[in-house]
Amino acid sequence: MAGDPSVGHCSVWKPIDMNQKNIIAAILITLGCVVLAFSGISFTTPGETVQFLGLRVETTHTHFIPPIVGAISLACGIVLLLVKPRFIT
Repeated sequence: MAGDPSVGHCSVWKPIDMNQKNIIAAILITLGCVVLAFSGISFTTPGETVQFLGLRVETTHTHFIPPIVGAISLACGIVLLLVKPRFIT
């Protein structure tokens, strides 16, 4: 019965309604877990180029995302998933 669509059908799984709220919640949860897993994330961005006495020095700026931001992101994502939208009639 290779062509039978009813084979392997399980009624337990429901299709996921991937609206904007669920996509944003999934992104927040993923980013929160990544930040918490690495105990914060640091990254650098290019800064200014300084020329002094014929020397050219390029600077960088270091930024740090603390773990509390990851925890807040994770909590907000979970709340977004759990809250049902209210429809105004």
